[in-house]
Amino acid sequence: MSCFSSVTVLSVSHTQMRFIVDMSYSAHFMDFKGSSIASSMKKLVVTKLSPNFREAVSTQTVAVPTPGDADLLVRNRFVGINASDINYSAGRYDPSVKPPFDAGFEGIGEVVGLGLSASSRYTVGDTVAYFGSGAFAEYTVVPAKEAVPVPAVKPEFLTLLVSGATAYIALKRLGDLAKGETVLVTAAAGGTGQFAVQFAKQAGCHVIGTCSTNEKAGFLKSIGCDRPINYTAEDLAKTLRKEYPQGIDVVYESVGGSVLELAVNSLANKGRLIVIGFISGYQSASGIPPFKGGTLPVKLLQKSASIRGFFLPHFLGDYREALSSMIQMFAKGKLVCEVDCGDLAEEGKFVGLDAVFRAVDYMYAGRNLGKVVVEVAPPSVSNSKL
Repeated sequence: MSCFSSVTVLSVSHTQMRFIVDMSYSAHFMDFKGSSIASSMKKLVVTKLSPNFREAVSTQTVAVPTPGDADLLVRNRFVGINASDINYSAGRYDPSVKPPFDAGFEGIGEVVGLGLSASSRYTVGDTVAYFGSGAFAEYTVVPAKEAVPVPAVKPEFLTLLVSGATAYIALKRLGDLAKGETVLVTAAAGGTGQFAVQFAKQAGCHVIGTCSTNEKAGFLKSIGCDRPINYTAEDLAKTLRKEYPQGIDVVYESVGGSVLELAVNSLANKGRLIVIGFISGYQSASGIPPFKGGTLPVKLLQKSASIRGFFLPHFLGDYREALSSMIQMFAKGKLVCEVDCGDLAEEGKFVGLDAVFRAVDYMYAGRNLGKVVVEVAPPSVSNSKL
């Protein structure tokens, strides 16, 4: 009896081994609902360092990459546009990296191929999002450990990867929000501003949000902003002085330059100013907007105030918890994830990889309401030639 059982075990393990190394099985890893994966694809590559995205980046046709053992091959359906895309194309994040290199920070799509180790957690057809370089492509290889499983390929989930996570982690780790405090969010109707407004409201704060149109002010009201300020119609400095004489407890600041100066001057005693960016300077040669900071130490000391910088890659330890929490909030209808796919843009919706160039211009013209997203590929997969 014992002899028989050992043979069975041996036989099972033997079959399993053959099953795994059998090459016909590997075809399953590179096939999606019976449709063939294209042999070539388009991707955006930084070929010259410049803050002018159109000058820095070119579209190239290359072979579709093969995923390594622990990787997924993702067919991108949507990719997100970030203000920092032009910092990346200008080589500001890592001066040691020389062109050519791939562009784009975040995508969402279907798994159409995967390596053997990756198959223990994922399978062909799974929907995933990811935050990493090389997203501006029709297909991207993503390490399985960096992929985020999502319930559906909705652009709303894409808004959480960088924009949502930045607001969630920055306010949680650096904001020290207390109920009843006053929070100012600059560029509040943008990709990350919309989340800062909602998280500050959830913390029981009074929220002020700056924006550039009445339509955006209306949107801010709809997501709970107590005092939207359209700075093209109202004087921001005068309004803050008049309506908030005690000052602002927390500022979530992404504009820089004169807006940052005003934010510093508006801080309350023990106020915290979180710098998550300075978009007003990104298009310049230096990337930094002019800032008069000569008296900054005095101003901070007089108010026991602080300025804190936030760069998402330094907080990856908080990333998983932030994402799962936001995905749950969105699923329960407790988080608005506003997406701008360019429906109101001159040349229409942002569709196809080449639309990334238009989408970057649109965001820098301050036209967007919510997170700018490009639809790379149509939803129908099984009936389309990939």
